[in-house]
Parts: sequence; structure tokens; C-alpha cells
Amino acid sequence: MTGRGYKMDIDRVSDEAGVYAKSLELSGDGKDVWIFDIDDTLLSNLPYYVEHGYCLEVFDPIEFDKWVQRGMAPVIEPSFKFYEKVLDLGFKVFLLIGRSEHHRLITIENLTKAGFRRWDKLILRDPEHHGELAMAFKSEKRSEMVEEGYRILGNSGDQWSDLLGAAPSSRSFKLPNPMYYIP
Repeated sequence: MTGRGYKMDIDRVSDEAGVYAKSLELSGDGKDVWIFDIDDTLLSNLPYYVEHGYCLEVFDPIEFDKWVQRGMAPVIEPSFKFYEKVLDLGFKVFLLIGRSEHHRLITIENLTKAGFRRWDKLILRDPEHHGELAMAFKSEKRSEMVEEGYRILGNSGDQWSDLLGAAPSSRSFKLPNPMYYIP
């Protein structure tokens, strides 16, 4: 994740997503959506993982919460450029993340500090979804979007659980993440 190969892979996924997004003709009714995960998709948690042995240690949710509360996750630059392109093309941008609702303010502060200024929805886990698998949670939230009349034309995430399940997007873009797997 610190080498040239990771950067090349992130660049390639972001570039391919950009070509796809640019090829679409949006309806103009404000219902065309692109979904982004945040952790290790828009913001990098690599500084946390460096401090914790690159995932050689057993994951400690309390320690990770402390990292999140610091609000210091840096931007993943190719993802940021793609995010800006999606906004410029006229998509609604929904941020769908597995973080708990009590991290909302620090997540907004971290996103803003990293350069993200606009999005249409920020969806975090409320207490009723605590402990639920990521794929189930994200599938439910995407299904709600579809029920509200949104068309999910694109989805970017670093985990298969960000992309698979109910109400998938027309096309999904999986960013590399060799550090961990979230079901």
C-alpha cells in the first residue's frame, strides 16, 4: 500500500470509472447517483495500519475508533479527483460508510479537511444496524435509495461488501485493499 503498484492500481480504477461516468447520459431529474465508500476509498487509513503492523495485529475496534476520532485520515488523491469529476458531471453523490452514526461530525470534519466540500447524503450506521454485516447494511441502504426513485449508476468502494448484495449499481468499481476484508 506504500508502493508504486498500489498507486498505479488506484489510478487505473479511478481513470476507468471516470471514462464510464463520462460516457453516461444523465436524466437531468436529479435522481442519478454515484455511491462512494469513505474508509480506504476516499480517505486513507494507512497511517493507522502502519502504527498497527499493517494488519498483522488482530483488529481492535476500540483502537480504530480512537484513530477515527483523530479525524486525520488523508485523502486518496485519485479517488478525490474522480469524486470531483462525478460532481462536475451532475451526479448526486451519496457517501455510504460502515462507521457508526456517533462518528458523523468527525467524519464530516475529516472529509472537509481533506478537501471534500459537497455531497448529497452521508449515510452512517445507526444503532439498529450495529453488529450487522457490512454487505447487509449497505444493501439495505441502497435498496432504500432505489425505493426513493434514485438510479444507482455507479459505486466505488475498497471492499466487495461495498459493492455486492441487493440493489447493486449499474457498474461498480473496486479499489484495491490488500490490508483487510470486511464481509
